[in-house]
Amino acid sequence: MSANRRHPRNWDFFSRYSWYLPGVGGMFMLLALLLVGTVLGSLLSGIFTLSMGEAGMEYAMLISYPVMFIPPMIYAGVKSSHQRYNNAGLKIDSSNFAPLGGLLCALVVMVGTVASSFCSDALISLLPEMPESLEKLLKSMTTGTVWVNFLCVSIFAPFFEEWLCRGMVLRGLLGNGMKPVWAIVVSAVFFAFIHMNPWQAVPAFLLGCLFGFVYYKTGSLKLTMLMHFTNNTFALVCSHIPGFEEMDSWMDVLPGMQYWCIFGCALALIALALKTLCRIKPENPQGNMDSVPSLFEE
Repeated sequence: MSANRRHPRNWDFFSRYSWYLPGVGGMFMLLALLLVGTVLGSLLSGIFTLSMGEAGMEYAMLISYPVMFIPPMIYAGVKSSHQRYNNAGLKIDSSNFAPLGGLLCALVVMVGTVASSFCSDALISLLPEMPESLEKLLKSMTTGTVWVNFLCVSIFAPFFEEWLCRGMVLRGLLGNGMKPVWAIVVSAVFFAFIHMNPWQAVPAFLLGCLFGFVYYKTGSLKLTMLMHFTNNTFALVCSHIPGFEEMDSWMDVLPGMQYWCIFGCALALIALALKTLCRIKPENPQGNMDSVPSLFEE
C-alpha cells in the first residue's frame, strides 16, 4: 500500500472524515462536544473582550465561532482514523449532479433557498415577540463591520454547520440505514436545535429539510454550503438596505397583497426546484454519496 493511500492528502480536508458514520448515539456525542466547544469559545471570547475592551466585542465572534466546532471535529477525525483500515466509508462531498449538471443544480438550489427563506418568514411572524436582548445580539451579527459579519455569517456558518449537520449527522444516519425521509428530518431538527432559539430554529428546520433533500440527491456538501451561503448572505445584504435594517418580518415592508403574491410565487419556485431535483436518481436508496473502501481494500 503506497504512503499517499495510507493517509488522506492534507489539502483534502473532508476526506479524513469519510470512514466515520455516526448513528443516533454518535449524533448526540457530536452535539455534546459542540456544547463543550461553545463553552470554550465563550471563555476565549470573554478573555478577548476583557483584554481588548468594548472595541473587541465585535471581533470576539471570529474566535469563538470556529472554536465551537473544534471538539466535534477532533472527535470525528479520531473516530474516522481508527475505522478507516477495516470499515468502508462514504464521502462527505460527492458530485452526483447527472442529468442536470453542476451549474444548473447550483442555480436551482440557490433560487429554492431564497424562496424557502421568504416563505419561512410567515411562520416566524406567528411566534411571540423576540426578546430585546436576543434581537440585539442577532442584529449585531448583520449590522456591524461588514467584513466581520460576512466572514462569520457567510463563510464560517455555511462551512462549519454544513460539515456537522449534513456532512456528519445526515450522512451518518443515512449510512447506518435510517429511512431517508427520517434521516433528513432528524438532521433538520439537529440543525434547528443548535441555533438555540425558536426564531432561528423555525427557518433552520425548514431550510434544513431542503438542504438535506439536496444532499440526499447529490451527495454534494458544496451545494448545501452554497445554499447556506446564499441564505445568510441574502439576510446580510438586506440588513444593509435602507428601510430594511429594522424589519422583523417581510410583512413590515411589503403591503399585504404584495406580500402574499410574492409568497405564492416563492411556493411555486420551491415546487419547481424540488421537481427539477427529483430528476436526479440516487444509485443507492440511502443517498447519492460515493462509497469509500477501507484502506486495506484499496
